[in-house]
Amino acid sequence: MRPGPSRRHFLCCGAALGAGLFSSLLAGCDGDTPLTNPCAGTLPREVAQHDRVLAAFAGIAAHRLVDTHAHLLGTGDSGSGCSVHPNMGYNPFEMLRKRAILNAACVSGDAPSVDRAYVERLSQLMADFPAGARWWLFAFEHAHADDGRVEPDWTTIHVPDAYTREVCAAQPQRLNWVASIHPYATDALSRLDAAIAAGATGLKWLPSAMNIDLRDKRCKPVYERLAASGMPLIVHCGEEKAVPGARMHELVNPLLVRVPLAAGVRTIVAHCASLGHAADTDKPSRRDTAAFDLFMRVVGEADGQAVDAGRGPRLLADISAVFQANREPKVWQAVVGDATLHGRLLHGSDYPLPGLMPLFSLRKLQGAGLLDPAAIPTLNAIRRHNPLMFDFVLKRNLRLGSQSLPTSVFEAQALGPARSARSSQTASVTRLT
Repeated sequence: MRPGPSRRHFLCCGAALGAGLFSSLLAGCDGDTPLTNPCAGTLPREVAQHDRVLAAFAGIAAHRLVDTHAHLLGTGDSGSGCSVHPNMGYNPFEMLRKRAILNAACVSGDAPSVDRAYVERLSQLMADFPAGARWWLFAFEHAHADDGRVEPDWTTIHVPDAYTREVCAAQPQRLNWVASIHPYATDALSRLDAAIAAGATGLKWLPSAMNIDLRDKRCKPVYERLAASGMPLIVHCGEEKAVPGARMHELVNPLLVRVPLAAGVRTIVAHCASLGHAADTDKPSRRDTAAFDLFMRVVGEADGQAVDAGRGPRLLADISAVFQANREPKVWQAVVGDATLHGRLLHGSDYPLPGLMPLFSLRKLQGAGLLDPAAIPTLNAIRRHNPLMFDFVLKRNLRLGSQSLPTSVFEAQALGPARSARSSQTASVTRLT
């Protein structure tokens, strides 16, 4: 068993990673972007009915519009079972991280209930979208040690499955819940079976934060359950800045998703692995390579493989966070301009991060030849009121020459797994055709 980090190590590295997050924020400081979210109210009619907003929805059936990557957060003050690492209360960088994320969600640190305020704000933002639009809301598992024990000291945030399911059940017309279950836990399979039976839409892992090695033999029975049910695995690949957790950075190498793919699992690579570098384990030198390039290598391999019968490609990726200012313009250009990739892409916002104002630079997107400068004032106006709407309308306005993200990227539907539906929540994803 490899040794785990000590509390002192957590504090020191937590500070460094906090600094890393804020260096990402500085990447978006272009003079036009405020440092804090103004948290304005409902979209004014003149903004909601603006030609660019209406055009963003044109051609998309509202009941097929799905945001496949949104986070539920809380402190546990409502009895939710949520938690944040106590380090976020006294380490200066972690305090800034917590305040920045709460501001992104327009939740005051002294709110009577952070849990309830977070859900209320999300509900307000969703209400600006047409009826039928949906969000996948993520639970977030504890980090675990190699021996399967829960490691609170490595856990930056925890959002229980039960609470996520409860929040989504209260708004079944808008929300689907995504489970998060650690494969090293002794009860992993029974919990996964329960989540499938309860209609979970997917299973979310952030390997570096949770300490999950996709190659570990304990993942195999999880893969078998996922493949049999049709439930997708949503796995973060590429550098992680917002949730340091266990800090096992080698575990977010995009090449590792070959393992669940080979086991027949529908696998969604979060963020298209668009940030940072990872070891190129295919080559003797093992030099670090851009994570996005490694992801595209796996895409190239998958292009030569048969798709799941009637269900589209087995390898998918969401575009949450891809257009943040800390990504390389060549990544933006590849995602928008490579039509061969579009059939694998899913819309995701990574909420609440679109409300973290300096994370996006519209001027940099303009400079990369992706955004009409005439769109910037409208996008800024939208973002003051509704970062979720901003994220969607921004992506619908991106162009590289004559190429844009097709409507299919924004249209996904939740389907039941390979069984009869047993709840109002549904449990897998497919590309609509």
